[in-house]
Amino acid sequence: MLLIYTHKITKRFAYVMKHIFTQILGIDVVYTTKVEDFIKHSGPKITYTKQPLQNEFFIRSNDLLFEQGINDISIRMGDWEGTPCFFETGERSNLPYDIFSASFYLLSRYEEYLPHVKDDLGRFPPKTGIAYSSGFLELPVVDIWAQKLLQLLQERFADVGAKHKIYKFTPIINVTTSHCYALKGFSRSVAGFFLDLSRFKLKRLFKRITVWFNPRKDPYDNFERLIGINQKLKLKAMFFFQFAAYSEHDKNVSIHRNAFRYLIKSVADYSIVSLSASMASSKALEVLKKEKKDLSALINRPIKYARLRYNRVAIPQTYRNLVDAEFTDDYTMGYTHNIGFRAGTCTPFYFYDINLEVQQPIKVHPFAVSDYALQNVKEPQQVFEKLDKLYRNIKAVNGNFNIIFSNELFVEAHRINWLNLYEALLKRYYV
Repeated sequence: MLLIYTHKITKRFAYVMKHIFTQILGIDVVYTTKVEDFIKHSGPKITYTKQPLQNEFFIRSNDLLFEQGINDISIRMGDWEGTPCFFETGERSNLPYDIFSASFYLLSRYEEYLPHVKDDLGRFPPKTGIAYSSGFLELPVVDIWAQKLLQLLQERFADVGAKHKIYKFTPIINVTTSHCYALKGFSRSVAGFFLDLSRFKLKRLFKRITVWFNPRKDPYDNFERLIGINQKLKLKAMFFFQFAAYSEHDKNVSIHRNAFRYLIKSVADYSIVSLSASMASSKALEVLKKEKKDLSALINRPIKYARLRYNRVAIPQTYRNLVDAEFTDDYTMGYTHNIGFRAGTCTPFYFYDINLEVQQPIKVHPFAVSDYALQNVKEPQQVFEKLDKLYRNIKAVNGNFNIIFSNELFVEAHRINWLNLYEALLKRYYV
């Protein structure tokens, strides 16, 4: 049992301590504000405050975990034995940086509460974030800092009982457009036909006509092949289906088409099926609840997991809506076109709502890469070169390697055969 003394136990303090020690390091931890309890404790103990009490393991605290609301924070980056870090502590501290405050800053997405210019889809731009601007976006720094802390604690205390996490790889199939030409209905099909004709897209026109006569040849319909690959490797992928009304940004097949409904039910027989929430649902809670209810009724099981259209997470409202709609887990935390860790971690964490100063009951599962970030890669080997380094960083801290695959990219027309690459990636990283 590790005891931590601090001058004030706040919700922020308890939140980040639980994540670092319990979730990442597997160490049982308790807190105290009483000096006498700290002094008489015979086991491993840490002081986290402004001044040490005796000659104990001391980490000088930043003010962030003891504040409320959003404040203007000055961040100066430093280097901790090759790993970027911030919130320097000074010479008397056993850690050169206050990794607890730094971790809270990243996990809470503190910077996304600050004024910033969103992109055209209303998203937080990766270049605005400290991870991108400081060059550590591809490092799960929160997990790395935790491992460095553990090493120092074990040097000081022989009886620190840490339980190591297990590395986990999860492929996530995002289905916002299940079919390219099939099942679209007469009006949409005719409109698409004349649009291709007006733009002289003859190959696409030929493919469209072919699919009209044989819907099984739709280029996006690779679900049997994907499930076959997963079964061969004895792996259960996660499928997130959009199940929404047609709108400007949401143009999947109608939820009333029997063939589409049968597809989802058949995939649910072999894989985890969850909701890829529509763009419309991000602006209306009742729409989100309806999509969840309709999909749950179709597959006859609860829907607890969600992903947001275009990875559009609006802090903190998105997670408040997911909680209100009774989702338990989110798989949207990441960037569409940039590889790396939006929240600085490869370990699932609960969302902390700074405006309410409360931990929300929804677990966030960050993804490391979306296949859209690899669209411009010309050779499979280049994909492996990019992801191998990421894999090593995650494996070193026994984290979760989550990759988002979009079913519309599994088409033969791309320069890379993504179906073959999908199988190769699973064999390489599912170990």
